[in-house]
Amino acid sequence: MSTQPPALRVFVLGATGTIGRATVAALSAQGHEVVCLVRPGTTPLPCRASLRFGNVTDPASLARDGFRGESFDAIVSCLASRTGAPQDAWAIDHKAHLDVLAAGRRLGVRQMVLLSAICVQRPKLAFQHAKLAFEQALIDSGLIYSIVRPTAYFKSLSGQVNRLKAGKPFLLFGDGALTACKPISDDDLGSFLADCLENPALQNRILPIGGPGPAVTPRQQGEELFRLLDTPPKFRHVPVGVLDGIIAVLDGLGRISPKLKSKAELARIGRYYATESMLVFDPATGRYDADATPSTGSDTLFQHYARLVRGEVADDRGAHAVF
Repeated sequence: MSTQPPALRVFVLGATGTIGRATVAALSAQGHEVVCLVRPGTTPLPCRASLRFGNVTDPASLARDGFRGESFDAIVSCLASRTGAPQDAWAIDHKAHLDVLAAGRRLGVRQMVLLSAICVQRPKLAFQHAKLAFEQALIDSGLIYSIVRPTAYFKSLSGQVNRLKAGKPFLLFGDGALTACKPISDDDLGSFLADCLENPALQNRILPIGGPGPAVTPRQQGEELFRLLDTPPKFRHVPVGVLDGIIAVLDGLGRISPKLKSKAELARIGRYYATESMLVFDPATGRYDADATPSTGSDTLFQHYARLVRGEVADDRGAHAVF
């Protein structure tokens, strides 16, 4: 006769983002007691969870307003820098997480689940190096850890739907087949993160993860959207060199303007995603491997596209809004 695993007391960061909300919902559905540290003024989450208001970048607030000297079994973090700019990345993806880890260890937390990103396997950008630095700190901490590296999110691949509805072409970098990914939905990723708390096979591991089905290229994404909209495909190809020119100009101007220096980093982030696949990278071959990229869940990107076209859902893309 099977027994239900005991409920855990879980401290959650990043609960107000779309992935954070899905993760809190999954944790609550599994019967865990969920406490979320959120910014003041945050509205209640649509599930059973306690909200505590504070500043994750302030260690004093983290201890006073967040943990409150109480005992927790685990920390789950969906927290990430909003822009990926260097100062923001090192403050959030690294320093804030170090402070959370230190506070949790002092109070006896024994496990942490971290939402990272698959792009850190080929780091070229500040936010990737910041994430990697904390990943290593977590591995070295002695806590039971699960470092989850998802491929691509539905919301980050849905930015051109309104363009196409307005009769505009689908924008492609290069031939549209430079990159591929295995997109994962918020709900499927949230469930996977929650499962890391109780599944030993998902613990003390770095876990790349994608959604169900084969990898898809940007051109395939555009073709499916045109099919769903019942309009003839119309693509506009943007040379990657255009991004290189933008980066060069912004780098030059960034020597006299910190604001433009930050924009140069954002342009580099855009170029990275335009030229690198969000799949497991095989160092032996120097190539991305879709077959080696694990899948989970049941919701596909093209099902999401269909719901978007029918107006059944709307994406809150925030910092994922590229187009």
